[in-house]
Amino acid sequence: MDFDLSKPQKLLKDTARQFLARDRAPSWQAIADQGWTGLIVPEEHGGLGTGIVELAAVAEEMGRACLAGPFLSTLFATALIRAAATQEQQARWLPLIAAGEMKATVAVLEESASWDLDAIRSSTRKLFVGDADVADLILCVGPDCVIVAAERADVSVVPMPWMDARRNIFEVTFDRLDGDILPGGRDAVRSAIDVATVALCAEMVGGMQWVLDTAVEYAKTREQFGRPIGSFQAVQHQCADMLLMTESARSATYYAAWTLTENDPGAPLAVSMAKAYCSDACREVGNRGVQVHGGIGFTWEHDLQLYYKRAKSSETMFGDATFHRERIASLVVDELPQVQSRTETSPDHQAVRA
Repeated sequence: MDFDLSKPQKLLKDTARQFLARDRAPSWQAIADQGWTGLIVPEEHGGLGTGIVELAAVAEEMGRACLAGPFLSTLFATALIRAAATQEQQARWLPLIAAGEMKATVAVLEESASWDLDAIRSSTRKLFVGDADVADLILCVGPDCVIVAAERADVSVVPMPWMDARRNIFEVTFDRLDGDILPGGRDAVRSAIDVATVALCAEMVGGMQWVLDTAVEYAKTREQFGRPIGSFQAVQHQCADMLLMTESARSATYYAAWTLTENDPGAPLAVSMAKAYCSDACREVGNRGVQVHGGIGFTWEHDLQLYYKRAKSSETMFGDATFHRERIASLVVDELPQVQSRTETSPDHQAVRA
């Protein structure tokens, strides 16, 4: 089994890094011209038709650049359209999204702020909706999934305070919900959330890598008592722990991406394991990066504060570590009877009993 990215995947990742190094704030059309808005859009709808691993590779570089903009929100909507829409609906919306002519978002959370879909009601008021101010389409998740044109007069979009100023969220209120209904049920919504969650985990990995690289470079050049602070064992321990957490998060994320690409039955479990680990690790890497930088790490004069705020906002998006650990426990409990049944009927088990 090959545990590394393929040559085309590495080329895609390297190209994304070079592009974002040249332009840390690219326009939406520039992003679309790179093909990123169509990564998971089928080729018949004008997209690249790649797998989730390729998406993770690009998202990691976006996280490394702390990219602002509606990419994640549009990706979430794209995944939901792919999973829940009819062929006619996909043909109507996906080509526009892939071409960069349309941005989209998904309205899920309500007062409970729970990502448990059983807590979702038929609500006309949604909270924490990403990039609703620039979205051409808002997909409202209730008992059904409804496409609502954002420019309609009966849609109210109000900014909400958020720690990450580079990722805007809004309260969205609908006077009525009478748009096109996507026939896919809750399973389709969960599938789309899993895809967006893996992209977010990859973005968190990229952010962790930036914090690690920046902290290591700072430790090599910043001097105290006549020597670089990187020569002190306590600072070395901080950097070593950041490396361990970053690499572990990367492994968990790319495994989850692979399971989604291969339609593996264990994909939901792998996604929750990745998000549970990344939520904790990204925050902790940010903490340690601030510790290594000392006083400058707390100021707005250093970019580290952008990555730390992004880590804190990403920690809760699509469910925090506690939510996903509970989901892992539920998935494992549901799987136990099937595992027991397969074990009891296996030839080896029968032989042992005999």
